Amino acid sequence: MSERLVVVHPDAAVLVEATAARLLTRLLDLQSQRRPVHVVLTGGTVGIATLAAVAHDLVRTAVDWSGVHLWWGDERFLPSGDGDRNETQARDALLRSLGSALPDVNVHPVPALGGDVRTPERAAELYAAELARFAAPGATSPAFDVLMLGMGPDGHVASLFPGHEALAVEGVAATGVHGSPKLPAERVSLTFDAIRGAREVWVVAAGPEKAQAVASALSGAPVDQTPAAGASGSERTLWLLDAAAAGTEPDA
Repeated sequence: MSERLVVVHPDAAVLVEATAARLLTRLLDLQSQRRPVHVVLTGGTVGIATLAAVAHDLVRTAVDWSGVHLWWGDERFLPSGDGDRNETQARDALLRSLGSALPDVNVHPVPALGGDVRTPERAAELYAAELARFAAPGATSPAFDVLMLGMGPDGHVASLFPGHEALAVEGVAATGVHGSPKLPAERVSLTFDAIRGAREVWVVAAGPEKAQAVASALSGAPVDQTPAAGASGSERTLWLLDAAAAGTEPDA
């Protein structure tokens, strides 16, 4: 049975450093058991800050990055190199600092707007095909070892928003998203099929504006209302929070 743990840190700065340390330790533990290791990165303020913290942690040199494959839970459908793309921010925060230790072929960004990729659906189709290359027979995506997700104040994860039709997409690992309430309106997202196929899902959230959505998700609210409630790993689900997001600040 999958377990769920809620870990609360005193503030966002500690949350970032602790999550970075947790990720590095998990990678080292996993590499003692199997190769390759598949990790899904997230964007957002805390997600990118966590990657920057990994870059500055000397423990990163103990990881065999040639045995780590990196993916993204969602992406803004923008041209390659655009500063608002999660991939661009991740490269600036961490990937570039790893240099040749992380082979280019181990990095699997969501296809960007450009060339023959003119719609989020086309990008999702290509991303799904790449995911399928590393999936077990009968699966549409790898059983990700760690899948990190941020969460919005509305309870969305990846680019799966409350009441949005993308929540109900099944049978594929990735989907195009139109009409996102958060700009840009066009995006590509992993589906719940892919998210729930991960061995571990980590939902990382900070700030008092997240507290209501955290409480809703942890209480088992309908996924259509609070999508984060549907984010769970097959082996373990971690909620990594600061005190404000957990609603445990003394003045909250």
